[in-house]
Amino acid sequence: MEVQVIFFGSITDITLDNSVVIDGCVDINSLVQTLIERYPALANKKYFVAVNQKMVHENSKLKMGDTVALMPPFSGG
Repeated sequence: MEVQVIFFGSITDITLDNSVVIDGCVDINSLVQTLIERYPALANKKYFVAVNQKMVHENSKLKMGDTVALMPPFSGG
C-alpha cells in the first residue's frame, strides 16, 4: 500500500526532498518508524503529522493513496 509523504519547512533540510512515496506502512506509527530508518535525524526533530490535510495526534490507520504531511512546529501572528 503506497502513501505519499510530503515534507515542509526545516524537515526538507533533513530529507533533501519535498516528498516521497512509501510502501508497506499500515498506520502512522509504522510510517514514522520507516521514515526514521530512512532519515535518522527525524528521530530528534519535532513535527506535526497530518493525513489528508487533517492533523492527527495519535496513531491512525492509513489507506492506499493517503497523503501524509510532516510539518515542523509553527506559530501564528
